[in-house]
Amino acid sequence: MHQTLILDTNILLDIFVFDDQRAHPLRAALSNQEVDALVTEGTLDEFIDVISRSQFGLDKQKQAEILLQWQNWSRLVKQSDLQAAPWKCKDRDDQVFINLAFSFKPSTLISKDKLVLKLAKRAIKEEVIITSDHLQFLVSESRKPAV
Repeated sequence: MHQTLILDTNILLDIFVFDDQRAHPLRAALSNQEVDALVTEGTLDEFIDVISRSQFGLDKQKQAEILLQWQNWSRLVKQSDLQAAPWKCKDRDDQVFINLAFSFKPSTLISKDKLVLKLAKRAIKEEVIITSDHLQFLVSESRKPAV
């Protein structure tokens, strides 16, 4: 069984726009379908909005390529399938990532958002790892018993 991952928009930028070296193992795991990366229409819409911003200098074709790649690497779940997590993020836009991780636990949410990361200690009690470490999915995978 593949580990369930939720990636916030900043992590996706590391993978698709900035080509951050730290994100290369994560990119490889996504490409090789070694993880189960979950998205909702809401998280996709946010990603589309962000990559269309002029600061990234991505033309429409490149944006479409990035979005298609992310859709191929991820699994779309219905917003209606999400449960409300018992912990609330002060940034309402990030709550969907938290609810997604909570709804499909055990899971790992990789985020750089400080308000999301503040929830990590409470989330671990519910089998949700919240981290900024791009490699946490590798650590989590190695803890799982062999099947």
